[in-house]
Formats: sequence, structure tokens, C-alpha cells
Amino acid sequence: MRLLRTRAELHGFRTGRATDRPLVLVPTMGALHAGHLALVEQASREGEVVVSVFVNPTQFAPGEDYDAYPRDLDRDLQALAPLAPSAVFAPSRAEMYPREISVSVVPGPAADGLCGASRPGHFSGVLTVVLKLLNLVGPDVAVFGRKDAQQCLVIGEMVRDLDVPVRLIDHPTVREPDGLAMSSRNAYLSQEARTRAQALYRALATARRRLEDGERDTAVLVEAMRAELAPVDAIEYVEVRRVPDLAVPARTEGRLLLALAARVEPARLIDNLVLEVSDAGVRDASLFEQGDAAS
Repeated sequence: MRLLRTRAELHGFRTGRATDRPLVLVPTMGALHAGHLALVEQASREGEVVVSVFVNPTQFAPGEDYDAYPRDLDRDLQALAPLAPSAVFAPSRAEMYPREISVSVVPGPAADGLCGASRPGHFSGVLTVVLKLLNLVGPDVAVFGRKDAQQCLVIGEMVRDLDVPVRLIDHPTVREPDGLAMSSRNAYLSQEARTRAQALYRALATARRRLEDGERDTAVLVEAMRAELAPVDAIEYVEVRRVPDLAVPARTEGRLLLALAARVEPARLIDNLVLEVSDAGVRDASLFEQGDAAS
């Protein structure tokens, strides 16, 4: 496992590869947990793996937790070592942004609403750094976590519209035994707050059961989720959207995203379920499926 800190070192790695296996990128902001490691395991089944570790400043708005975001590269490298990725690209801020950035990527309509409504500029920052990483690493495949569903779909629009030659994979959300989605921001939670945060997954599970029982009224599903979120400190959004374009569905069928965001103590937490809803029933689905532009 090679640690690459500069563009020059990354270029040397790319030009010196001794395999024709696909190159697979797993972009992360570090503070790695079992959810990230599951992405790396998925990536290793696809080809030779590069993991990037970079806390990207351009996706944080003023007053957000950029300075507080956990950083421990040594711990991240120890966590990755048993999975043996070929390289870890961990650039400094100055290496990724050697000068004030004057060109950035404008997100498409999938960035409207949900997290995009409360985090202006967030997805432009995400797309800009992801495009930089795709250009620098040059992967054939990139693996992202389904927990960040809107981010995945916004990236999918960029890859499609800008003809970026990469195949995207969304790995299912990895959860704690109690259902809480794994997140680096879970470290902000006290034990009491962590117990209350379990309400996010309960809300999603409740809506899924309603769908399985035949409920198709979006307003009823949203209200059922909101009722389960009583223990959180603040609800940011609770919505049902269509996949992959994230439009508000005219009918509660096909691929759907049940998505919510809430604050518990200082942590802003998001969670979702991606479901295929039809007369045959309800099943888990992927954000990127055969026929999607980014698949």
C-alpha cells in the first residue's frame, strides 16, 4: 500500500502500474469506519484500488464543521492495511488547490432540494473535487456510499453530461446493529444522543412497512416518518423522491428514494432507503442500475 501525498507521486503510480486490471477509486474524507471499508472491499472486487483521503474545504459552507471534522491519517492507514489497496492518495489542501479556484462545476437539477436546499454551494464543491480526483487518478470505476444518495446522483449527472469515462457504483449503506447508518459524524454524538439518532432508521423502516402493506400516498408516508423522528432535536427534511432524477414522483411506484435529514446535538445526520416499488412488492434497489447514464 503506497502513500501518495503529491500529484507527482500519483502520476508516478499511474504510469508505473504493472497490471491491466481496471483502476478503481474510492473517494473519502477520512475518519474511516466500517462503511468506508466496505466500499474498499467492493472496489477490490472490481480491480486495483486507490483510496483518496481528503477533507474538501469547498463543500463546507461558513459555520459548518470543516475545522472540527475528524482527521487521523495514521489511523485511516491502519484501518486500510488489511484490505491492501494499491495506493492511498492523501494530498494536502495546498496540493489539491494550489491557487484560488476560479472554475468550478455547476450541479444539475438533482442538486435541487433535499441537502441542496440548506447547503448552498455544497454540491458545486463536491462536484469540483470529485472531478479533480477523477482527472488526477484516471479510474475506470469509482465507488461511493449509497447513504449519500443525493451526492451520488448529482455526481452521476456530471459524469453523464460531461462525458467522464468512469463507471459509478453505489454501495449499500452500512449500519450499526441498531440500524444507525455509519457516519464519521456519529463521533460527535453522546451516548444519549446516539440512542435518539436511531429514530432516523426507525422512520425509514416505518415508511417501508407502510409501502409493503400497500400504502401509496406520499403525504401519509412522510407523516409516518415525521412521527418517528420525535426524539431528534430538529428535522431538516423528510421526503420521497424519484430515482434517478430526484423529481417529486407523480405516482408512488418505480425506483424511489425515502430521504431524511435531522440534527441530533451538534451532528447533522442523513439517511435514506432506495426502493423499487411495484405491484409485485417492495425491494431494495440501487441508485445506478442498468440503463442509467452513469452505470
